[in-house]
Amino acid sequence: MNIPRLKGTKTFENIEISTVAPYIDWVFFFKAWGLPGRFDGLDNFCGCEQCLQNFLVTNRKYGTDKAREAMNLFVDARNMLKRAKDENLLHIRARIVFSPAHSANEGIMLTPEDGEDIYLPMLRQQHPSELVGKCISLADFVSPESDFIGLFSLCIDGADQLSERYKTEGDLYNSILIKSVADRLAEATAEWLHQQVRTTYWGYAPDESFTPKELMKLPFKGIRPAIGYPAIPDQRIIFRVNQLLKMEEIDMHITENGAMQPNASICGLYISHPKSFYFMVGKVGNDQLDDYAKRSGSDRNELGKWLMHNI
Repeated sequence: MNIPRLKGTKTFENIEISTVAPYIDWVFFFKAWGLPGRFDGLDNFCGCEQCLQNFLVTNRKYGTDKAREAMNLFVDARNMLKRAKDENLLHIRARIVFSPAHSANEGIMLTPEDGEDIYLPMLRQQHPSELVGKCISLADFVSPESDFIGLFSLCIDGADQLSERYKTEGDLYNSILIKSVADRLAEATAEWLHQQVRTTYWGYAPDESFTPKELMKLPFKGIRPAIGYPAIPDQRIIFRVNQLLKMEEIDMHITENGAMQPNASICGLYISHPKSFYFMVGKVGNDQLDDYAKRSGSDRNELGKWLMHNI
């Protein structure tokens, strides 16, 4: 069991864009714009004519038009980030908390020292994972006796308002661009924050020294499954974890459907088990749905709304 160094809750009010920007994975940025591919040559791209030509040559396998489109998009995104930094247009906030926990009843039981227990029901794969040859649940990575779980939330504030302003001005391109930049900035913040957790606030990997580029290959121990994503598809879990996170204290808000505001927001768990890995729950059968309905205190028919992609 790894006991976190941090006691209580840690709030990050103003994370600098320059701090997290190196953690952006541009592959997913390009993919969001319909340009799948790992475009090389961005690390030392300064925008000079030589850089432009080198980029086109390096990525000629995608075709000159696609490479030029990706290059122009990257330049626009980087300029947007610079403007956001210089003019203080975007504000990055985050919050982390650790809680004693253990696995129980096919879920994770949080047992905070100064509050009531919080049960997080989990779903199990219906078909064995290729990695381990059995059906996995996140609860498998938490000790049934005594363990700790981390919770996190973060947001990029200001992008929604800026996007709406661009839209009002008739600038649809920049209206979409700022949102896609904010989404990547949120993921980059999650990557940076997780590294701080591993090395400092939880501290179970104090000697870790991976570069942002190396982190993209997931060489570290532990995972940060996000709520609403493949391993935790039930968005309602966010209401349970917020009992400890109290996201409203960093101006994050949850709608009745479990969506987070601002739009560029992420909330999830930190699990430190050295053999933990990311996976997709996928489709589940009626027997598990019946069991999950009982464990989560839900109406069986209601699950169709929350787990429509898993039924």
